[in-house]
Amino acid sequence: MEYLVPKTLNETLTLLKKGKDKSKLIAGGTNVIPGMREKTVRPYVLVDISQLKNLSYIKEEKKRIRIGSLTTISELSSSKIIEKYAPILSQAANQLGNPLVRNRATIAGNLADASPAADTAVPLLVLDAMVMAERDGGKHREIPIDQFFLGPNQTVLKPDEMIREILLPKPYPNSKTAYIKLGLRNAMAISVVSMAILMEMERDRCRKVRIGLGAVAPKPIRAYGIEAMLIDQKITEELVQACCERMEGEIQPITDIRASAEYRRSMASILLKRLIQQITIN
Repeated sequence: MEYLVPKTLNETLTLLKKGKDKSKLIAGGTNVIPGMREKTVRPYVLVDISQLKNLSYIKEEKKRIRIGSLTTISELSSSKIIEKYAPILSQAANQLGNPLVRNRATIAGNLADASPAADTAVPLLVLDAMVMAERDGGKHREIPIDQFFLGPNQTVLKPDEMIREILLPKPYPNSKTAYIKLGLRNAMAISVVSMAILMEMERDRCRKVRIGLGAVAPKPIRAYGIEAMLIDQKITEELVQACCERMEGEIQPITDIRASAEYRRSMASILLKRLIQQITIN
């Protein structure tokens, strides 16, 4: 295996273009190194981008927030900008792994790994985030986060592309959000079910809603069917119960070492009711 440490973004993109599908990016290494040890990741060329310091930032603009791809999870959890405009992302970041992992893991790495339980993916889904991917020659494209994941450890990124930054539109002042992660032990555990919700209420009616779920399908997902049931509706106990019953048709959980599919279905319905109540009652 060849190990390369580019000094600039342009050099990195050139290496990816030359390496085609034989290259693997590494920054914090919290996903790549375990994968190499388990022999599920076997790159011919390992491209270490941890030295590209200009890709670590959180910037507030007039209508959006820009997050550099090498921004660490600990930087997300401690950012005043994220806490103000995207508190559910801050909460999710604070519950990812342990302090050692959070100090090394990056937001782009968490997304590019494409785990069905990716902690940052769930809040980003409800925040309507965009992933900016870049390739050699300054070519770039913005990918809606709900179109970014294809399946377990699969994304729409091409072999010569890398995540440059994450773009978050600023939420409307009257929007409310909530997030919860259910694990077997504590924040260090991989989630059994995670859920985020964003709602814009006009009195007792829901004018906008986004629901994101993790660890209940082959990839992080939006609950589009439940969103359609809630939009422009008065939030009643009967409607919430109907949404909870609909949850089984929205998700495709599996049974694994952490939980059974049945348990995940049950908890997803319970958590949905809890988060809707948290937003509409408070």
